[in-house]
Amino acid sequence: MDIEQTENGTLEHWTPAEVAAAFAEDKIVLIDVRTPQEFGLERINGALLAPMQAFEPNHMPDQSKKQIVFHCGSGVRSARVAKLCLAHGEDRIAHMAGGFAGWKEDGQAYMGTDMATGAPKEMRKTS
Repeated sequence: MDIEQTENGTLEHWTPAEVAAAFAEDKIVLIDVRTPQEFGLERINGALLAPMQAFEPNHMPDQSKKQIVFHCGSGVRSARVAKLCLAHGEDRIAHMAGGFAGWKEDGQAYMGTDMATGAPKEMRKTS
């Protein structure tokens, strides 16, 4: 994990492996800030959707029990949303560096769409 001190607080840049481990241990709330269309096509099972285009920092869950980690497609939007939360009073927040592309590249499981049937299907990159 890389830690960045911003003018508004601490921004943590987690790797996909760190996110996967914390998510599997139920230590974090994973929030996807991609569009509903992106989420509908492929997503991390159990992640919540809060699209960046309608994002409201004051509607995020409390971090007293579980830390929030944002993710998007590449890590750009999630870092932007995380910084917005810091500007609105959070003193510490995290996002997944590399985003969903990094998650898939790391070989983590995700729900995709079977293009032959249109049905959801668990997927994972294989070597």
